[in-house]
Amino acid sequence: MTVLSGKTALVTGASSGLGVDFAQQLAAMGTNLILVARRIEKLEAVKQDIEKKYDVRVDLFPQDLTAPNAVETLYSAIQAAKLSVDVLINNAGFGLYGQFLDISWQNEKDMLTLDMFALTHLTKKFAKDMVQRGNGYILQVSSLAAYQPTPRYATYAAAKSYVLSFTEAFNYELKGTGVSCTALSPGVTATEFFDVSGQKPSLYQRFMIMKSEDVARIGLKAMLKRRGSVVPGFGNWLTAFLVRFVTRSTAAAFADRLMK
Repeated sequence: MTVLSGKTALVTGASSGLGVDFAQQLAAMGTNLILVARRIEKLEAVKQDIEKKYDVRVDLFPQDLTAPNAVETLYSAIQAAKLSVDVLINNAGFGLYGQFLDISWQNEKDMLTLDMFALTHLTKKFAKDMVQRGNGYILQVSSLAAYQPTPRYATYAAAKSYVLSFTEAFNYELKGTGVSCTALSPGVTATEFFDVSGQKPSLYQRFMIMKSEDVARIGLKAMLKRRGSVVPGFGNWLTAFLVRFVTRSTAAAFADRLMK
């Protein structure tokens, strides 16, 4: 038995990468799942795999979280299904690689909508219910890029900085409620990230890459300890620690070299 046995976790971006690993590891703890992503066929495959391995309930809610009123639609559907969310894993998100002026506004807008606005809205909706019940966990997926300005990932890094700052501040506000909010800030992780962002991984990124399942495990462990934030991997942690000792312009120049 674990603290999450019999509880229900909502995982966004659950059709691939970290989302699948979060779902698998939560199921191994005996946690029922609500899986959200755009690609219903991939969600079905994840559901079938989990139900073969674990005795948990898996509900699917295919939803494009960049669509207008997507969060309200999802929340209402979950309420109508009489499901109670004890754990919220805000994993859905993507990055865009390239010069800021070369990236289309529509792509930029979709990224910012998913990485910041959908995450914030989901947190507001489900955290209120958790606080009323006096218990709950929230895990927000940020990024190592949150710790410094990152040319070629300018808006992505800025969005993840928002996620980190918001999460740590909100976690402080939640003290005494029985609810916590944890930011997971991974570095390079073996997921579909580069396929979506359009970047060919640099030598540094290939060297620093971590397994997705390891990152998910570290994130869930920190969440259960109700930590405000965690950076998985010693090399990533050291980078986040050392960057505070250089100027912002130096940090940007250093990040730019590592992205090439």
